[in-house]
Amino acid sequence: MIRGILMSLCALVLGASVAMAAPVTLKLGHIAEPDNVYGQGADHFAKLVKERSKGDINIQVYPSSQLGNQRDLVEGLGLGTVDMTLTGTAVMGNFVPEMAVFDLPFIFRDVNHAYKALDTVGMDLAQKGEKQGMITLAIWENGVRHMTNNAHPIKKPEDMKGLKFRVMEQPVYIEMMKSLGASPTPMAMSELYTALQKGVVDGQENPLGHIATKRFNEVQKYLSLTGHTYASEPLLISAQAWKKLTPEQQEIIRQAAVDTRDWERQLCRDLEGKFLQQIKDAGTTQVNDDVDKEAFAKATKKSWDIYEKRFGDKNIKAIQAVQ
Repeated sequence: MIRGILMSLCALVLGASVAMAAPVTLKLGHIAEPDNVYGQGADHFAKLVKERSKGDINIQVYPSSQLGNQRDLVEGLGLGTVDMTLTGTAVMGNFVPEMAVFDLPFIFRDVNHAYKALDTVGMDLAQKGEKQGMITLAIWENGVRHMTNNAHPIKKPEDMKGLKFRVMEQPVYIEMMKSLGASPTPMAMSELYTALQKGVVDGQENPLGHIATKRFNEVQKYLSLTGHTYASEPLLISAQAWKKLTPEQQEIIRQAAVDTRDWERQLCRDLEGKFLQQIKDAGTTQVNDDVDKEAFAKATKKSWDIYEKRFGDKNIKAIQAVQ
């Protein structure tokens, strides 16, 4: 009888081990081109997870908006129709409004300040998204954002007056453009190239990686290195998908996300100059680095005021206090 009980227990343990080792496939969607910095990061992450899980966890990456635009992807996390995504804090801010603090113009002293603030204040605020079915594994990088347009070089805030600019669907960016006298036009990234080509909008703002890999410079005459905001890229996983993973699988994915964060941030630093040179070499866009950033910071302060009225200045002060 004892032997029979032991055999039954062994069978149960063996069955549980087999279940734990069952292969898992997760779909990760994002809007970047594969050669964009965080596009390469997604592929690197998938490779790390596969290696560390010995092939038990397969991350299938779908770039270039194949699974939808950023809002669709984030909404899909809550619905359980999307397993994972990379999205900007600006888009995440439509679901976790406090996260929009990281998109306030000129809030960071430099990229190292941004890294430290995002890894502390950012990860704490991101936990609010768990109530909406999204878990933040790590916060990667998109890059410093700059402005392009087809009218003239942008050197001072007054140069923005009357220009129709594509922005993300996020109050911070909409109010920032209004404060500069431009006309903000929310639009999905997948529609932007054609909109620029046909003159639906005069300009747009994005990191150099997007400008180069999505070839916006082909349909934009002027690039001004305004550096007005820093764009981070949180890696999110659906709470529904997360709960289906074993603790061991969760740890593999979480650690790979953090390791890729560091790898991808360094890649962004390494490639930023390359992307700028690529834009210059194409010969279709005049690059201007003679920008009065102090004037831009002063002119766009209104978006800070709007954030403070809604959430107070606690988050802003927490970011500014990071050393």
